[in-house]
Amino acid sequence: MIERFADYMTYSIIGLAQGTALADAVHFFIYDTIKIFLLLVTIIFIVAVIRSYFPPEKTRKILSHKKQFIGNILAALLGIVTPFCSCSAVPLFIGFVEAGVPLGVTFSFLISSPMVNEIALIMLWGLFGWKIALIYATTGVTLAIAAGIVIGRLNMEKYVQDYVWKIKVGEMEAVRTSFRDKLVYARDYTKDLMKKLWPYVVVGIGLGALVHGYVPTDLVVRYAGPDNPFAVLVAVLIGVPLYSSGAGMIPIVQALVGKGMAMGTVLAFMMSVTAISLPEAIILKNVLKMRLIYTFFGIVTVGIIIVGYLFNAIL
Repeated sequence: MIERFADYMTYSIIGLAQGTALADAVHFFIYDTIKIFLLLVTIIFIVAVIRSYFPPEKTRKILSHKKQFIGNILAALLGIVTPFCSCSAVPLFIGFVEAGVPLGVTFSFLISSPMVNEIALIMLWGLFGWKIALIYATTGVTLAIAAGIVIGRLNMEKYVQDYVWKIKVGEMEAVRTSFRDKLVYARDYTKDLMKKLWPYVVVGIGLGALVHGYVPTDLVVRYAGPDNPFAVLVAVLIGVPLYSSGAGMIPIVQALVGKGMAMGTVLAFMMSVTAISLPEAIILKNVLKMRLIYTFFGIVTVGIIIVGYLFNAIL
């Protein structure tokens, strides 16, 4: 149905000729915009209902009372079901730090939440199959756990801004609500999140459409194809300063794979864009000192590069 609508809009209403670069780009944009927004609204609503049973206070309490290694695993798994981009995950990260959750555990969440969220995974599954989605999820969670453990063992608490440790977070318990109230909460949460998310999704789809319609295959293959041993390194270094949500990256991933870029290189690029970003660093500067931010970015960047080469070796 969506495919037919995109055909109708592109070739009948707009009147573009089939096979042209502009028609391919417009068709890609219309089709993927509808498909991705339908997925986003449905998934975010369902996840919001689930999350209403686990408020932040309860989650912080659980993580605070676990051994660090277990806490890293739980935090990374929690990140999967929180549909945040790298910037919107920061407030909950700050709440964890203020509540006294071990620093390494909080970073496992901060890495996993934007990189391996359920929205991106379902879209990856739909576009590339369950094996790619499973490999991405497994390596992403493993990277989040490993990076969190490394940061935790570096004992870098002194590089958290002093005022953070002075904040006392109350031990609020979850307020009991009816299932109808949870549905209302999920509806409102979905609306609020979509208001923040939709511009990035549209921009991501737009970039994906441009790549799909206009970027020559030989140009992509020349600089980031499977024959270039430095393709993963270049892709990750380009992706680190950029900023997008996992859902916003999916159309770009689809377009780049279609143009011949190796799957590992593309997914490493996706990881670098979603997990760490310049806007995220600016926000984190309010609670972390620069040395800890540099350490965080460095560890995650190296980990993503390794994962990218591993992907290419496996796939």
